[in-house]
Amino acid sequence: MNEPSSRPAIARIWRGRVRRERADEYEAYNFEAGIRPLIEKVVGVQTFREDREGETEFVTISYWPSLEAMTALTGAAPTNVHHLLLDPEFLIELPQSVQILKLRQAYGRTG
Repeated sequence: MNEPSSRPAIARIWRGRVRRERADEYEAYNFEAGIRPLIEKVVGVQTFREDREGETEFVTISYWPSLEAMTALTGAAPTNVHHLLLDPEFLIELPQSVQILKLRQAYGRTG
């Protein structure tokens, strides 16, 4: 699915928070267990991190060509969260859903 001709039409946004002292550890784990397997299956993926005093928030945005492609890969409703094995150990609370947005316009260089 990760072909140069694929264009993103859908953004799937996941958010999770961890205790600040475990942020580096979770970031590495999240990449290996969650992001790396996703890279070749989507049009693109971006990760964001905001360090706060007592916690760190991570945001992952994956880009898909369609809702159908997302559903075909996950085998479930696109808004369902697919928790990683160690998420209950790391995350302050387990997210109950993700946000799905239709990409309307893109301007400039975002990649």
